[in-house]
Parts: sequence; structure tokens; C-alpha cells
Amino acid sequence: MKKYLLVLVSLVIIASCGKDSPKNGGSNDFDKSALQTNLVDNIILPAYADLNTKLSDLNTAKESFIATPDQPKLTELKTAWLNAYKVWQHVEVFNIGKAEELKYAMQMNVYPTNTTEIESNIMAGNANLSSDENNDAVGFPALDYMLYEVAMDKYTTDTNAAKYKTHLSDLVNRMIALTTTVSDDWTTYKSSFISSVDNTTSSKFNKFVNDYIYNYEKIIRSNKLGIPAGVFSGGNLLPNRVEAYYNEEVSKELMLEAYNASIDLFNGKSYSGAVTGESYNSYLIHLGKESLATDINNKFTAAKEAIQALSSNFVTQINSNNTTMLSVYDLIQAATVKLKVDMLNEFDVTIDYVDGDGD
Repeated sequence: MKKYLLVLVSLVIIASCGKDSPKNGGSNDFDKSALQTNLVDNIILPAYADLNTKLSDLNTAKESFIATPDQPKLTELKTAWLNAYKVWQHVEVFNIGKAEELKYAMQMNVYPTNTTEIESNIMAGNANLSSDENNDAVGFPALDYMLYEVAMDKYTTDTNAAKYKTHLSDLVNRMIALTTTVSDDWTTYKSSFISSVDNTTSSKFNKFVNDYIYNYEKIIRSNKLGIPAGVFSGGNLLPNRVEAYYNEEVSKELMLEAYNASIDLFNGKSYSGAVTGESYNSYLIHLGKESLATDINNKFTAAKEAIQALSSNFVTQINSNNTTMLSVYDLIQAATVKLKVDMLNEFDVTIDYVDGDGD
């Protein structure tokens, strides 16, 4: 009898320590499907819809410029490029499903762009833009070079003008085709994304939490700021690694767009800004960790204000006062630790990407 009671007590203890048990005084019955539904319906799908619209505008401006290359049409094309690039900052985090399968982000926003490869592709005239070898020669950064560094005469009087115009068109067409494929796939992917909320490494809830933190840490913190500011190169400054290097004036604008998108996603704020639904923030509160949720948002606010104070041109900022860039990096890093360590601990989710920062 004593042996039976001992086994029974042991089973109760094991059950109470399962993955679904709350780590604190909160409840473990949070509706993750509602969170995933809010992500899809109010953030992901509207962002893709807007990106498709902006890329269509980019295509229209591109066709107009190719037909009659002149400065006014180039200006319109540049404006359309920036409008689409800003929406991209909201979409880049959705590296799941078809986007992950196609390596969508790798074909849309790898920088610095490889200008030698771009020029080689132009002269070849038949480059395979879908090849992994061309990931650093396509997408928004390639257009940055084509619109801001390539002289107007390359599209008008140059003997290879037709090749330059064709390549410009091919770059835009590839971006549109990729985006259409990825966004259309959400029609069928949506249901499985919403329902896959088990606490397993393969569940879509756990994978997307990881994607969110990866985007914040690697894409925003490191790529947009840390790498150009020399954080990972022993203090050697790399201003040529900033986003939109050839434009020269929108690196801060793009970073702020991405940072605001990250804040809104954490808080479940819709892409339109009209509604707020279940989110990582509300999940933490549900778990009795309102102080952690508040701390994360406070750190977001401090970092955002510091970003806003930077020069619009990160190359100028790095060359004139890189100390300020480094201080902004530290503020972003403070929130990184809260997300990657504290929040994941409360969610009982394990990091699924290779990490060498020691957080």
C-alpha cells in the first residue's frame, strides 16, 4: 500500500511539473490560437496586402521610367521604391511557411549589395536571379544601387542602356513574383498556423516566437545598427554596411519602421493601428508577469527615442559620432535580453537558432 501511494504521489508531482504548468502565479490556459489569429488577420495578411500594393505601384513607376527615362520619372520610381521598402520592414519578420521555404527574405533584403555581381548580371543579360549566388545582388538593396548610384545616361544614351532597363525590370518583377507566391500561400497556411500552438520545437507558435526574437536581435539590432557601428568587428567601423547605403538619407527611417513594427507585434497592435488583440504582451500579463511586459515596453520606448535622435544618414552618424550609435545599440540590447531570456523562460520556449551573443 505504501509503495502504491509513493508511486501515485510521484505521478502527481511529475504531472504538476509538465511543460504546460505555469511558472508563476498566473494561469496556464491562455488562448494561443487567439494570439495567432490576431497575428494573421490583423498584422500578417494586411502587411502582405500593402506590400503587394506598393510593389504594384513600384512596377507602374518602373514601366513608366523604362518607357521614357527622365529625372521626373526617376524621382517617382525612387519614391515608389522607398514606399515599398518601408512596408517590407513589417513583413521581413514573417519568415515562416512559404517564406522560409523559398528563403524569401534572403532574396529581398541582403545588404550590402554586391555591385560587381549586379553589373555582371546586367552585361550577361540572362542572369538567374533566383539563384542563391545572387541573393546579395537582388531585392531592395540592388534597386538602391540601380536607382541612386547608376547614372541616368546608363538608361538613356549608353550603348548598354537596353540591358540596364531590362535588368531593372527583372529585379522588380522577381520581387513581385516572390511576394505574390508567399502572400497567396497564407490562404491555405493560415489554418495550420493558427492551430499549431503546442509547446514543441516544431509548433508554429514556438517557431514564430523565435522568428520574432531573431528579427529583433539579428535583423534590427545587428544588421541595421550593430554591424555598421563596428560592434562585431573589433571596433572597426563599417559604414558601407548600412541599409540603403546608396540612397544615403533613409537608413534611420527604415530602422524606425522596422522597430515600430516589432513593438506593435509584441503588443498585438494591428497593421492599420485600429485594433489591439492578444499578443506576447497579453500572454505575459496572463501569466502574472505584467511587470516584465511593462519593462519590455519601457525598454522599447527608450531605444526608439534614441533611434529618433540619430542622424537620418547612418553613414554620417557613424563617421561623425559613432559613440551615439553604440549607446543606441546598448538600449536595443537591453530589450533583447528581456525578450530572449525572460520572456522565453515564461513561455517555456527554447531558442531554435544558432546564437553566439551569449545572452
